[in-house]
Amino acid sequence: MKKVLSLVACIGLSLALNAQNKKVFGTKDGELIHESSESYEWPTDAKVLEKLDKWQDVKFGIMYHWGIYSVPGITESWLLCSEDRFTKRRERVAPDKPYDEFKKWYWGLADSFNPVKFEPSRWADIAADAGCKYLVFTTKHHDGFCMYDSKYTDYGITKGPYKNGKYSDVTKHLFDAFRQKGFMIGTYFSKPDWHHKDYWDPFWATPTRNVNYDVKKYHKKWANFQKFTANQIDELMSNYGNVDILWLDGGWVRKPEQDIKMDEIVDKARRKQPGLIVADRTVPGRNENYQTPERVIPEKQINNPWETCIPLAKTWGWSPDSEYKSCSWVINMLAEIVAKGGNLALNIGPTPEGEIEQGAIDRLKEVGDWLKQNGAAIYATRTTPNYNCGKVWFTANKDGKTLYAIYALPEKETLPATIEWEGNEPTGRMTLLQNGKSVKYFCKDGKVTVTLPKGLKNEPLAFSFKVKK
Repeated sequence: MKKVLSLVACIGLSLALNAQNKKVFGTKDGELIHESSESYEWPTDAKVLEKLDKWQDVKFGIMYHWGIYSVPGITESWLLCSEDRFTKRRERVAPDKPYDEFKKWYWGLADSFNPVKFEPSRWADIAADAGCKYLVFTTKHHDGFCMYDSKYTDYGITKGPYKNGKYSDVTKHLFDAFRQKGFMIGTYFSKPDWHHKDYWDPFWATPTRNVNYDVKKYHKKWANFQKFTANQIDELMSNYGNVDILWLDGGWVRKPEQDIKMDEIVDKARRKQPGLIVADRTVPGRNENYQTPERVIPEKQINNPWETCIPLAKTWGWSPDSEYKSCSWVINMLAEIVAKGGNLALNIGPTPEGEIEQGAIDRLKEVGDWLKQNGAAIYATRTTPNYNCGKVWFTANKDGKTLYAIYALPEKETLPATIEWEGNEPTGRMTLLQNGKSVKYFCKDGKVTVTLPKGLKNEPLAFSFKVKK
């Protein structure tokens, strides 16, 4: 009876903590938050399933939001949208500019975007030192500005002030640098393109994020946009080496109202990129191979592939007043996400000159140092049914024989003398991953109590052990 009561107490504490984790991380007013799809359809392609398994092994990715919005350090693309939720921020950025003037000013930022300090190998080094294993890079956001060399538009990095720069085809050089570090490669691509005349026709007003004309009435215009989108994605699948992930944003572009013929696009892409993982986010079905809740951790464990993307700062793109979250915050969040079956894509906003700020580098280096010692509890793990008790999160190796307990030390707290949890009772040796040494523990009435050695670094801890059958 005591064991049952203590387990109930543990579950109650876990649910209370999980309810808190449903909060959104670090948004500004009007921020658009994408929630997870309500259903999931497993792929049937064996090569896709194989690559998904590899992706679920790597766990920790780096995402970059970088484009013309980085020049003034404002919200990416969304200030172009005339929906009420975004107008307050636009008024703060340009209080004296009417909407049409603001759009001209925003799109004109392309004339000032000249990232002369961009060094792709430096970015790759920083991400590798952080322990990240895959990349998701914004090749085109909703504003339509391409960070790669597209022959289907003149609006891109290779057509502006940086056209003669050393790394003018930013995407190519970035992908090459990250591949050399062994990263899986993901290309973020926005399905809507607000700069394209066949999505937002300048003849009509643009009151919402959606296409601004009747696609049935003007079906030829929509056909042109379908072809444009297919051609741009085909460029990315054809000209930029091996690509592992096609990460599609703009979930409102979908059947039936805005059918972009995504099935055909994906089929063609996989002929060139076998096993390609497609994340057509918030569009459940055959083209959403993993789900993508944004800035939020699901309340409960999910055993289909999913990833949450969360910025290290408050904003996706660079901001002149960026404040970066702590190393412990990232580690604790990563532990919870992995215990619940997910991956983390941690976002960084590079400066308009093309650099990663030192504050971000410092945080990432600390996370990487922790993962060098404790990564066995994160990488190539899978879920275990009893995955949480209070501040402790549990993962398992693939055969389920070894469990890992990660103690998520709250920020600004010191390590206690002992750590306790319910269930997942160890047998034999328990190892502290930080130093590879055994730790003392005892089990009583279903409760495990671990005695911490003195002199440990004050940081989240990870333990490995076999579990009683």
